[in-house]
Amino acid sequence: MVVHTQSGVPMKIAVVGSYGAGLTMRVPKAPTAGETVSGGLFDAGAGGKGSNQAIAAARLGASVSLLTAVGDDEFGRSARELWEREGVAAEHVVTAQAPTMVGFILVEPSGENRIAIAPGALDALDAAAVESFRAEIASADILVVSMEIPEEAVVAALRAGRETGTRTLLNPAPARPLPAECWPLVDVLTPNQTEAPVLLGLGAEHGLGDEELAEALRDRTGGVVVITRGGEGALVAQSSGLRTVPPHPAPAIVDTTGAGDSFTAAFAVALAEGQPVERAVGFAAVAGSHTVTIAGVVPALPTRAQLNALIGTAS
Repeated sequence: MVVHTQSGVPMKIAVVGSYGAGLTMRVPKAPTAGETVSGGLFDAGAGGKGSNQAIAAARLGASVSLLTAVGDDEFGRSARELWEREGVAAEHVVTAQAPTMVGFILVEPSGENRIAIAPGALDALDAAAVESFRAEIASADILVVSMEIPEEAVVAALRAGRETGTRTLLNPAPARPLPAECWPLVDVLTPNQTEAPVLLGLGAEHGLGDEELAEALRDRTGGVVVITRGGEGALVAQSSGLRTVPPHPAPAIVDTTGAGDSFTAAFAVALAEGQPVERAVGFAAVAGSHTVTIAGVVPALPTRAQLNALIGTAS
């Protein structure tokens, strides 16, 4: 099912971000330094924030184009097969000499996770690769950029969005301080509570509340800032002021790994459809809530029918 914008044309989203193989182990508890923990269950699957967001948006009805980089290896070939099955256009994906990115994920019984990443092929994603993707960015309703890729590619993608008139959404994960040139290129910013102070270059003892962080980030971008707060919902800062959007409680928390990507994709889809920001955040909260109830990332990303059913139940 392809969803259309309010003007009646098919909705299109361009995604610039990462792909990686996710090697997941579910453990009784995360080991401390020097400790070995036995009793884990292992699973390998597709991951990477860009790929997750692209697949999630496609499942929600968007026409999606993806720019990332993979190696000429089994992980890279599996990725291309996955994108073809999911209906994600991947013609511009770079094949690098380095191995495909790998992420090692430890998941505790509570659903909390710890992740370590070897970027590999992603280091080949540069401004030239983004330039080859410019036509896709220009024809999109929204450009979604995440930060598991080199800073050069992040800046180039945001600049291409601004220059072509496409609305830009930056999901700043994993967070690092943004270069000054990036701030005016961001229309929508979606950090979580941990990422927000990092973007501003603040230390652990910054002492600011979520409202102050949201306002400080909005002052930098001049656009919309959405700070996601897990079970506390989301805080939205825009020109009309600050608003809190309540969470959509999950019946059970199995795995939080893909929740942020699911939220980001659903938010982008709702904005591309023309929904108001707060309503779009509410839609995204339902997507994130659904995702944490299922183990793994790609298996947990919801379809439009699943979300519609959840929204209908909630109403």
